Amino acid sequence: DVQLVESGGGSVQTGGSLRLSCAASGYSVSTGYMAWFRQAPGKEREGVAAIDTAGAPTYTYAVAGRFTISQDNAKNTLYLQMNNLQLEDTAMYFCAAAFVKTCRWSTMGWNYWGQGTQVTVS
Repeated sequence: DVQLVESGGGSVQTGGSLRLSCAASGYSVSTGYMAWFRQAPGKEREGVAAIDTAGAPTYTYAVAGRFTISQDNAKNTLYLQMNNLQLEDTAMYFCAAAFVKTCRWSTMGWNYWGQGTQVTVS
């Protein structure tokens, strides 16, 4: 079975940093498309960052310049480095994977999801 397990969330003050990890099993991050989404209470799940099979990243406007998505193929792990965190970044962060190219900021096209890791900024 494909498993995506997020970790690295926690509580941080505004301006602080966190690095999230998504450990994949039964799936190769080097051959698929990966992304991070987030969801705050009472809000829709929204895209944060995505990375293609060539390692090219894409970011949504809210996080561009502050967050960096990357992957370590040897460790089969996806990362999200979050810098200069703001109150509005508070959310549950989810890792997602797709075998083929999909609409990045739509939740519908992603084949696999992790259970999320909570990020709280105060």
